[in-house]
Amino acid sequence: MIKKPPFRKLRGYAFDPSLSLNLDTAVINNITYKVRWEDKDDPDPERRLKPGPIGEYLEVVDYDPTVDKFYAPVDLDHPYILAQDGLNPSGSNPQFHQQMVYAVAMTTIKNFEAGLGRPVLWSPRKVMMEERTNGNPPQKKRGPDVYVPTLRIYPHAMREANAYYSPQKKALLFGYFSAQPADVTLQMPDALTFTCLSHDIIAHETTHAILDGLHQSYTESSNPDVLAFHEAFADIVALFQHFTFSDVLKNQIAATRGDLASQNLLGKLAQEFGIAIGNYGSLRDAIGSYDKETKTWKPLEPNGDEYRKFMEPHQRGSILVSAIFDVFLSSYKNRIRDLLRIASNGSGILPQGELSPDLVNRMATEAAKTAQHVLNMCIRALDYCPPVDITFGDYLRGIITADTDLVEEDSRDYRLAFIDAFRKRGIYPSGIKHLSVESLVYSTPDTSHIREHIGIIVDFLKEYRSEILNEKSRRKIFEINRKYIAGQYDPDKPKIDGLHRRLLKKFPGSLDFEDFTGLLYSPGAQELGIGVSDAYGGDLPSVSIQSLHLASRVGPSGSQLNQIIVTLAQRAYISISRDRNNEPVIVPGKADGSIQIRGGCTLIFDLDSLQLRYAISKPLLNLDKLKEGIHELDKERCMALFQHHQEMRMGQSRFEAYFGMGPANAQNEPFCFLHTH
Repeated sequence: MIKKPPFRKLRGYAFDPSLSLNLDTAVINNITYKVRWEDKDDPDPERRLKPGPIGEYLEVVDYDPTVDKFYAPVDLDHPYILAQDGLNPSGSNPQFHQQMVYAVAMTTIKNFEAGLGRPVLWSPRKVMMEERTNGNPPQKKRGPDVYVPTLRIYPHAMREANAYYSPQKKALLFGYFSAQPADVTLQMPDALTFTCLSHDIIAHETTHAILDGLHQSYTESSNPDVLAFHEAFADIVALFQHFTFSDVLKNQIAATRGDLASQNLLGKLAQEFGIAIGNYGSLRDAIGSYDKETKTWKPLEPNGDEYRKFMEPHQRGSILVSAIFDVFLSSYKNRIRDLLRIASNGSGILPQGELSPDLVNRMATEAAKTAQHVLNMCIRALDYCPPVDITFGDYLRGIITADTDLVEEDSRDYRLAFIDAFRKRGIYPSGIKHLSVESLVYSTPDTSHIREHIGIIVDFLKEYRSEILNEKSRRKIFEINRKYIAGQYDPDKPKIDGLHRRLLKKFPGSLDFEDFTGLLYSPGAQELGIGVSDAYGGDLPSVSIQSLHLASRVGPSGSQLNQIIVTLAQRAYISISRDRNNEPVIVPGKADGSIQIRGGCTLIFDLDSLQLRYAISKPLLNLDKLKEGIHELDKERCMALFQHHQEMRMGQSRFEAYFGMGPANAQNEPFCFLHTH
C-alpha cells in the first residue's frame, strides 16, 4: 500500500515578484513551500482538495469584478502540476496566483496550530432571527452561531492598492493596481502589482483572520493598542516566516556576515507594494527605515517616547513589532556567540572575507531556531490574554506567563529579552509594582472563597472534556463547543445545561465571584447600561461565553501542557448627557450611538486535574479609572451612574477594572479602512 505523503510541494515567491527580477535576489526568491497534504479522495468530503484550490481550511474563489470574469481554478492534483511541484511562478498566470495564496495561507495556519496546540477555527457567522410574540411586531433576536468551514480568498477582488480581511464576508480580498514608483529605477511605472503575490501581505491578512477566530473583540478599538496589536501581530507572523526559508536565510547571513541587525531582506515587509505606492523601500521595516533626505537606510533606535506619541494603528503597531524583533536579534546574538569565538580564535571579530559555508549553515540553524521559538512564544501568549481591550502590557504578561507555564527553565533568557525590549520602548503592564519575570507571571488564584462557584464550572468541564478529548474534526469541535456553551435541550437528545445557563442561573448575587471575574451577574443590569439576557426571565445581565476550547502544547524539551480555556465577556453602554445646569453627566446608553465599555475574563484550567490555573481579568467597571479616563467632565458627576452598583455591594471591594473609550461599531470593515493606501 502506498503511503499518503505528509506534505505537498508548491512553488512560489519567498517575498514578491520584484525580487525575481534582481540578479542578486532571483536565486533565493523562488522557493518551494511544503504545505499539509490534502487528499482529493479523503473519506470526509470537507477535507477533500478540489480545484480552486478548495480544501479543509481555505476556498480560493478567483472572480475579478473589474472585468466580470471567473478565472479557471487551478487543479493541484493534475499530474503535470504534481510532477513539477506546482505551477511555475508567474506574475501573469491567474492559476499561479491561486496557488500562491493557498501555499502561504496554509503555511501560516500550520505555524499557528503548532503554537496554539489545536486546530484553527474561523470566527463563526453571526445571524439575526425575527421572532413574533402575541401578535406583536417581529423582534430581532440573535440566532445560534453558524460554523464557517473555509476562509474564502479572492486573489483579484478589486483594482486598488489594498488587501484586507473582511470579518463580515469571512474572506481575504486582494487588490491589484498600476505601480507609481517614486524612483523608476526600482520598478517600471504602471506595471501591474498584485498583492496576492506577496508572501508578506498574504501571511499578514491570514493572521488577521486567525486572530479574529481566537478573539473576536480585538477588532473593536476600545483603546489605542487594540487595532495596533492586530496590525503588529500580523506583521510579526509574516516577518518570522521569512526565517523558515532556508536558502534565503543562508543568503542573508552570508551577505550581512551574520549581523542580522543591519539592513537585510528578513526584516522588510511588502517591498514591491511599498515601492509601487511611491515609497523608496518596503512598506514597513522592523529594524530600520529609509531616510528620504539623505537617501540612506537608518537603523531603528528606540527612545522610549514612541509609545506615548504614536496613536495611528500602523505606527503604534510598529513599536510592538520592533520590540519583538529586538528580542529575536538579542537572542540570536546570544546563540551564535560561541560560533563567533570559534571562528575568530577567541576575539569575537570575524576576519575579512566571505564567511565559510559551514559557519553560515550553523548561524542559519541558530537563527531559524530562535525565530521559531520567538514566534511560538508570541502565538502561545494569545491564550493568556484578556479576551477584550488588550494592551501591549497585557500581551507582555501573556508571553511571560505562557512561556513559564510550558518551559520550566529559561536557559537562554528569552523572557528577560522580552522584558528588556518592552522596557526600552516605555511599555509596562498595569497592576504590577516592579518589573521582573516573577511579577509579570499571573499567579494561580485563591479560590477558597468561591469554591462552590468553581465547582459548578468544574462539573461542567468534566462533561465537556469527556466529549471533546479525542475529537479531530474541526466541524465537530465547533459543534461540541457551541453545544456546551449554549446547552442542548432537544427532547430527542440528552439534556445539557450550557455554561451560559449555569453562570446566569447559579451565580446572581455572588459578589465574590463578580469580583473574581470582574463581570456582573446580578439583577439591575439596565441601570448600569448593560444589556439583559432574554433567555432566563429578562432581568439578568447579558454575559457572552466567547470561546471554549482544549489546547495541547508541546515545549522545546518535549514537555506537554494540556488545558481547557474559557473566555467570558460583557459590555455596557453609556452616553454623555446634560443636567439642568448644562453640566455633562454619564447616563446609561444603548447599543446605537453610545460609548461602549468592555470587560472580560480568561479562565485557564488544567485538563487532567481541572484545577483553575489562571484567571486573567479585564473588569467591566472601575471608578478610579473612570475618574482618570474622562478628564474634561465633572468627575463627581461621572460617578453618578455607578452609585447604585456601589450601594448594592454594601461596602464590598470595588472591581479592579479598566475603562475603555471606544465607539461600538461591529458592522464595519476595520481592516479595509486600515489597509487603504
